[in-house]
Amino acid sequence: MSLLTRAEQALSTHFEQAAGVGAPPRLVSAMRHAVFSGGARIRPQLCIAVATACGDDAPHLTNAAAVALELMHCASLVHDDMPAFDNADMRRGRPTVHKAFSEPLALLAGDGLIVMAYRVLLQAGAQHPERLITLMDNMTTGVGLPHGIVAGQAWECETTADLAQYQRAKTGALFVSATCAGALSCGEEPEPWAPLGAYLGEAYQVADDIRDVIADAASLGKPVGQDALHARPSSAQALGLDGAIVHFDHLIDQAARSIPACSCRDMLRQLVQLEAERLVPKALCEGYFKAHPVVAKGRSNATH
Repeated sequence: MSLLTRAEQALSTHFEQAAGVGAPPRLVSAMRHAVFSGGARIRPQLCIAVATACGDDAPHLTNAAAVALELMHCASLVHDDMPAFDNADMRRGRPTVHKAFSEPLALLAGDGLIVMAYRVLLQAGAQHPERLITLMDNMTTGVGLPHGIVAGQAWECETTADLAQYQRAKTGALFVSATCAGALSCGEEPEPWAPLGAYLGEAYQVADDIRDVIADAASLGKPVGQDALHARPSSAQALGLDGAIVHFDHLIDQAARSIPACSCRDMLRQLVQLEAERLVPKALCEGYFKAHPVVAKGRSNATH
């Protein structure tokens, strides 16, 4: 079974179990719309991949940890898209939750997914209470203060923000939680796996900045030009587009190099490389610079 298939199956199973019977149907539909919308599932895949490298002796707990992190990620997207923040109409090629179901239900759907994430972990961790405690703490670190995704979103509300700190919080923190969760679900030390999550998480945010400039809304599945519109910190603005691409390539290389020695090292490296090409396709970059020769004149020797 592939990592993606296992992640999708676990997500579907745990979502239905946690939603239960008798909840307000439109709220459940809004939550389902937020979760089952064709996401890449990279965070749960990373969690499962690291657990596999660590022996995966409690696969049910691994699956729950992976699902909980994806639910948190989806909740953050629901809130991020709302009028109070990005006011986005589209996400992954479909209407955002507040557009499809109303603002009140979007707010409740995001809140519901956050609570569901903790419930999924609690229900699965009864047989491994000592691992459950560390997994709960790990997820809270990736989501809350001072450096989790809530803090990352809040930096957009400040008058100034350090770009690296902003990116580590908004995107990197939950990636670190994902790689660490894979180890923790097996009762292993998480520290050796944290750099993989940190590098890959920062690369994801840099890729998002790049695609906000060079992609079109149809291929991206959401509006483009949002960083400039909302005056948000951006690698493409701070480093220039070409500099951001070079930085992305460096982060991907660092992520691959950071993978600890294990039987699954090649599999993890392949996952990193496949995600790199999916995030910032070489053909997309070349096509953009060909269509914008003025920008291309300022390029350094990007290798991606």
